[in-house]
Amino acid sequence: MVYPELPHDVNSPTHPVSAMDYMPVEPLRALQLHRLQWTVKYAYERVPLFRKRCDERGVRPEHVKTLADIKLLPFSKKVDLRDEYPMGLRGAPMDEIVRFHCSSGTTGKPICIPNTMQDIEVWKNGAMRCLTMYGIRAGDVIQVAYGYGLFTGGLGLHYGGEGLGCAVLPISGGNTERQIMLMRDLGVTAIAATPSYFLRIMDEAKKQGVDFRRDTKLRHGIFGAEPWTDEMRETIERETGIIAHDIYGLTEIAGPGVAGACPHRTGLHIWEDHFYPEIIDPDTLEPLPDGELGELVFTTISRCGTPMIRYRTRDLTRLHTEKCPCGRTMRVMDRVSARSDDMLIIHGVNVFPGQIEAGLLRVPEVAPHYQIVLESTDTLDRFEIKVEVTPEAFSDDIRHLEDLRKRVLDAVKSIIGLTPKISLVEPNTLPRSEGKIKRVIDNRRK
Repeated sequence: MVYPELPHDVNSPTHPVSAMDYMPVEPLRALQLHRLQWTVKYAYERVPLFRKRCDERGVRPEHVKTLADIKLLPFSKKVDLRDEYPMGLRGAPMDEIVRFHCSSGTTGKPICIPNTMQDIEVWKNGAMRCLTMYGIRAGDVIQVAYGYGLFTGGLGLHYGGEGLGCAVLPISGGNTERQIMLMRDLGVTAIAATPSYFLRIMDEAKKQGVDFRRDTKLRHGIFGAEPWTDEMRETIERETGIIAHDIYGLTEIAGPGVAGACPHRTGLHIWEDHFYPEIIDPDTLEPLPDGELGELVFTTISRCGTPMIRYRTRDLTRLHTEKCPCGRTMRVMDRVSARSDDMLIIHGVNVFPGQIEAGLLRVPEVAPHYQIVLESTDTLDRFEIKVEVTPEAFSDDIRHLEDLRKRVLDAVKSIIGLTPKISLVEPNTLPRSEGKIKRVIDNRRK
């Protein structure tokens, strides 16, 4: 089988930053078109569902003559992977598949992503490029507290770190006391985890009297796998002294390493020599120009095991073409703080959990632990936000707590325009998570 050509140094530990990061835009677009045309032909010949949908539209691979012609192609969605379970979207023959990754929601069939060795190498290279942007080098010790196994988080950062010559601690999630012990004993300098699980580590460290600045060598946090706000990042950095880096990926496209943020924090650079991005209107499905907010769509243009064409991520963001001070030419996407399928409609108003988080974190006396509870009554929805008070601010003084509750309410109301019930709860009483946190309890009648 003939694959699209890839740079020979794509995964060389002696060249951890690929020259692709700084490739002039015109040659980059030419490369993207070449790989897109290859991918469309490859998928048309090998993936029956894609061929069927193209035929229904009257589209054939030779119709893709420019990058703009990608709009002629059909979208793909997570439901396609479930409907075609286990391997209906596989493009490569089984003797070239070297690994499966799976992901699932709370119901229904899982999705299954077969990967070739080239797919794994491309993913590993993306993780290496992200880690290098963050300032992580050979000699750093990376504690990978993402889940290992079917979830892509752990292995992506594991092999990316080893590719750079770092020492990797594959601790996975859970056993938080041991996380802190090994962090101190092994001189960990970087940790990779979901932001919600790192908050749990922070809580445990505080309980043990461990000061990250004084008692550890930790300098970097690599956080992803769930939306988190700028306010959350500021809280983590202020309380620990580390630099909180954003990394982006998804099982359907590749694990963490699809995009990452450089130190200038203009957004996340997408490695678009492998992952071609679009922004569409989630209602009309029409492409939107760079700079406009919409749903992120990816096409893998060097993937063979499971080529994904115009995959709707449900993540809401923008693409920017302004030149980044770091010199990288790869387009930048805004940090994802909301998903179109996470949107809540409350009293006719569209509300995202990230908006509520941003409001809560404006009040220093509350902790970054909260839960949104929605209930139905006979006449309307009941909207409650439970939020923990910090140990320092917790008090038996009713007037003090009432004043705090009003300030929290004002902060949230100023962002979402609604008046929820605010319930202040004692420190360490809301559920914690060792993986992705569940912030919303929606008990409304469907």
